[in-house]
Amino acid sequence: MSDDHDEENGFDAAIPDSLMPYDSWIEDSYRHVMLRALDYAAAHGLPGDHHFYLTFRTDWPGVEMPDRLRAQYPHEITIVLQHQFWDLKVDRARQIVSVGLSFGGIPSTLVIPVAAISAFADPHIRLALRFSVPEQPPVAAVPEGENVVPVMPAAAAQVDAPAAQEGEGEKDRGEGSQVVSLAAFRKRGPGGPG
Repeated sequence: MSDDHDEENGFDAAIPDSLMPYDSWIEDSYRHVMLRALDYAAAHGLPGDHHFYLTFRTDWPGVEMPDRLRAQYPHEITIVLQHQFWDLKVDRARQIVSVGLSFGGIPSTLVIPVAAISAFADPHIRLALRFSVPEQPPVAAVPEGENVVPVMPAAAAQVDAPAAQEGEGEKDRGEGSQVVSLAAFRKRGPGGPG
């Protein structure tokens, strides 16, 4: 069948402008496929030569990762889930994926909001899915009186690997939290309190 014939029958490869959000619906379906693949791997492991590349925005609200790793990858990182990872979980209610990996021999747990994921691939079958992620992350409103956020302690952020690698060890069980005031980071308007 020729491309002209396809276009005549409404099968153009690109979806024309529409008053219905087909692009959004298709992307939501692809995200659902990704989450089902991650759910399957969490429950059954990865069969055969299947493995996943997961690319996500490190600057997205809700991403939890070691500070040093975030410093090395301030915008985006790709992780590989293949032989050595642990505690892979998909929390659909909270719309997050979490997984344990080692970076430079140091075990870490990553928490990734689904909205921060920009790509998912299973190279074994040449499946590659790309997702729209706005350039500017959404700014979460901080309710009055709640101006603290837990962050990784500096000791947990010792990462020596120049690039993200698949997991190599067991989960670090002794990680704690520090509390940082957000008041210093709040934007002050012109003429506002200084």
